[in-house]
Amino acid sequence: MSNKHQLNTKLIHAGEPEKRYGGAVSMPIFQSSTFEFGGQTDYHDLQYIRLNNTPNHIVLHEKLAALEGAEAALVTASGMAAISASLLTFLKSGDHFLAHESLYGGTHDLINKDFPDLGIECDFIDGCDPNGWEEKLRSETKLIYVETITNPLLDVLDLNAVVDFAKKNNLLSLIDNTFASPVNYRPIENGFDLSLHSATKYLNGHTDIVAGAVIGSKELVTQVRHKLNHLGGSLDPNACFLMHRGIKTLGLRMERQNYNSFEVAKFLENHPRVARVNHPGLESSDSHDRANELLDGTSGMVSFEIDGSIEDANLFMSHLNLFINTASLGGVESLVTRPVQTSHSGMAPEERLAAGIQDELIRLSIGIEDAEDLIADLGQALEKI
Repeated sequence: MSNKHQLNTKLIHAGEPEKRYGGAVSMPIFQSSTFEFGGQTDYHDLQYIRLNNTPNHIVLHEKLAALEGAEAALVTASGMAAISASLLTFLKSGDHFLAHESLYGGTHDLINKDFPDLGIECDFIDGCDPNGWEEKLRSETKLIYVETITNPLLDVLDLNAVVDFAKKNNLLSLIDNTFASPVNYRPIENGFDLSLHSATKYLNGHTDIVAGAVIGSKELVTQVRHKLNHLGGSLDPNACFLMHRGIKTLGLRMERQNYNSFEVAKFLENHPRVARVNHPGLESSDSHDRANELLDGTSGMVSFEIDGSIEDANLFMSHLNLFINTASLGGVESLVTRPVQTSHSGMAPEERLAAGIQDELIRLSIGIEDAEDLIADLGQALEKI
C-alpha cells in the first residue's frame, strides 16, 4: 500500500490480502496449527502457528509496519513477550544497557529480578535529562530502552535526545510505544530502531485479548522473530483476528480518548480534593513542552493523587460508577486502579518511591464515553471522601 495514504486509511486497508480469501471482506480466521509444506529451505520460513507466520499473522505484520512507517513487524503472545524477546535478542551475558528509571512494573521486574541471573546489567537514567547519560556508558553497553509516555506518571521523555544519543554511541534504541500508539507517535519515523507495544491496550482496544507487537527494520525484526520462535511466545489466530478487527478503529478511538483524558485532567487539576495530576497536556506538566513538540496527542491516560490518605483513595474508587476497578488500560471503557495494587505491585516499596510512584497514586484509563459523564462520576466520588 502506498505510504501517501493517511493513518486512518492505512488502518483499514494496509496489509489486507490483494485477493480477498473467498471474497470475504473481513479477514477469516485460519484456525489451523499446521500448513502444507511449500518447499521452504529455512526452518523459520515453515508455516506454523508457533512461527507467527500464518495468514492471520501476516496481515497484521504488514498493517502494523505501515502504521509506523517501518519495513516489518511481528505480533507476539503479550506485550511482555514483545519486550522480553526483543531485549534477549540483543543482550547476552556480560552485556549492559540503559533504561529510563520509571517503567511499567513488569518491565522493571524483568530487568531487576530476571536479567541479573542471566548476567545482564542495567543502569537506570532520567530520560528527561540527557546530561547524566554519558557517564553511565560502558564498553559493553548495547542499547537504550525507554517508554514514549511513561507508566504511570505520564512523563514524555526527551525522545529526540534518546535517538541522537543512541546513534552517537552506536547503541540500539528501543521504545515501548504502548501509551502513545501510532496515532500519537511513530518511533520508527523519528529514528528509533524498534517500537514495542502491548497490543492488549490501544492497538486492540476492546479488552478481549492479550497480545504484543515489535516494529522496525526487516533485519532487526527478523532477529527478534527467530528468538521468539525459540521462546514460543506466539499469538493464536483467533487473537490475531480480534486484533485485526480492533485496530481498524484505533484512529477514531484514540481521537476520542485524547480529548476525553485532557478534559478529565483539567477537571481534576481544579478540584480541591486533588493534590496532583499527571497528564502531559496540562501546562503544569513538566512534559508539556515536549508533548507539544513530539506528539500528535497525549493518549487516554491520567494519573493523580488525592489530597488525603490511601484509605481516601480506596474510598473514592469504591464510589465510582462508570469506571471499572481493574488492571490494564486502553479499552473503550474507562478503568481505574492504584498501580501499587496492580501494574507495579511486583516492585519493592523503596523501588516505587525511587521511581516517584506513591501508594495513593490513582491511574485512570479513559475510554470513549462522553467526557461530561466521566467528569460527573469522578466529581460525585470525590465528594464522598
